[in-house]
Amino acid sequence: MLNQPTLEKLQTLHLQGMAEAFRAQAQQTGLAELSFEERFAMLVDQEWIWRQNRALARRLAQAKFRYRASVEDIDFRLARGLDRSLVRSLTQNSAWVHQHQNVFLLGPCGVGKTWLACALAEKACRDGFTAFFRRAPKLFRDLAVARADGSLSNFLGRLAKIDLLVVDDWANAPLAETERRDFLEICEDRYQLHSTILTSQIPVKRWHEQIGDPTLADSILDRLVHNAHHIELQGKSARKELNGKGS
Repeated sequence: MLNQPTLEKLQTLHLQGMAEAFRAQAQQTGLAELSFEERFAMLVDQEWIWRQNRALARRLAQAKFRYRASVEDIDFRLARGLDRSLVRSLTQNSAWVHQHQNVFLLGPCGVGKTWLACALAEKACRDGFTAFFRRAPKLFRDLAVARADGSLSNFLGRLAKIDLLVVDDWANAPLAETERRDFLEICEDRYQLHSTILTSQIPVKRWHEQIGDPTLADSILDRLVHNAHHIELQGKSARKELNGKGS
């Protein structure tokens, strides 16, 4: 049969999706009435889907999200003041990422800020954007290690290229001198070019004092606040209710 050499050539050309579709067509009945163009289009469509799925899987793996979350699983029935219309608007093709806007998720511990951040970022990945998740303390430790081993410039360069950076637990503790200077570099590199999600238990009006240095605080907030959507959550900890059920 001629099928096996064809399959081997498709795999050698890294056309895995097309090879799978070709193999499936060979086992199906009722395709004889389809034209060559229709059957070939089916092969191309399968290759396209396979490559899209592979690229999405790669983006999700590289994002290192804390939770496997999706916007379809958001539970608006929980009494926490979640603005349904705002969330819905953010999930429409992730237009806010296209427009290089930011999102702040604010509220007490346990109300689902981190889960929602992961859900919005996961939707952005599905819409073709790259993302990266880090808790603020871990991000600052990574920056300190990069400074010590001489790779800080490269690390900042990688962060600057990410479409959507998610920083969890931002400003929950006062920033040290190197932390606020490094974060200013991150904000400067991303300003009007990429988007950022910040989650915090501290209200925005207190971020200035948490950053510390007035001049650096002004510079950081100027690059974050003016093009940001604010989602302020309220209520008691919902960790027990949210465990395994979405947010």
